Amino acid sequence: MRMPRQLIIFGLAFIYVIGSTHFTYGNTNAVVDDEWGIYFEAPGQKPEIDISEDELKAYGAYYVGNDQDKYLYLTFDCGYESGYTWKMLDILQKTDVPATFFLLGSYIRNNPALVERMIDEGHMVANHSTTHPENYVLSDIGALHWELATTEKIFSEITHLEMPKYYRPPRGKFNLNSLRAAQELGYKTIFWSLAHVDWDENNQPSNWAAIEKLVSCVHPGAVILLHNTSHTNVIILEELINKYKQMGYSFMRLNTLVGA
Repeated sequence: MRMPRQLIIFGLAFIYVIGSTHFTYGNTNAVVDDEWGIYFEAPGQKPEIDISEDELKAYGAYYVGNDQDKYLYLTFDCGYESGYTWKMLDILQKTDVPATFFLLGSYIRNNPALVERMIDEGHMVANHSTTHPENYVLSDIGALHWELATTEKIFSEITHLEMPKYYRPPRGKFNLNSLRAAQELGYKTIFWSLAHVDWDENNQPSNWAAIEKLVSCVHPGAVILLHNTSHTNVIILEELINKYKQMGYSFMRLNTLVGA
């Protein structure tokens, strides 16, 4: 008998059922309409979402690549620096893997050498807002413009470059108005199709649990979200990349996903 789909909400704990072809995640009594969620129905398949993929694309928003190609898109959300990003960059350089780093304006201002290194080594640096607002959805184009433009300005002052127009909403909070507002500002909104519970520095998953989740749920076209503040991530990153390569996956730049 088929198990019912259950929602994984970013920020909530997950349960992984070992040995089953089904995946059960999250707190199913805490459905939040404006927070990004994904449903895993089977291993190796892209998750389902509560909004159609075509509707997302109509607003310049993406969460997954072509499910016929064994390509992966590695992304990091960076709100602040906890000392692990240099090592992560070392690993990416060693394994020849491109990534996209979604940065807050304060992160750029406080870590210019890291930002310069990301760019110099071929990674994409993109916009994660300025203040990381968590209690409301930025659907007002004026408020969103301030958040994005302020980070752009800091980026330009530090790097003397124009910031790529890719945006990841803090905590995945969104609605159609926020997607439309970002699109009107020239941005593509980037969600994710694979992540794990890695954001709490004081409650990190075990290395085994992280590898198990991220490998068992990987799928063609996956946009992978990791956090740069995770001690677990810095330990498992090289092993994870090598496992994906052994499975026949290649890593691509995010701009190849959206065709720009």
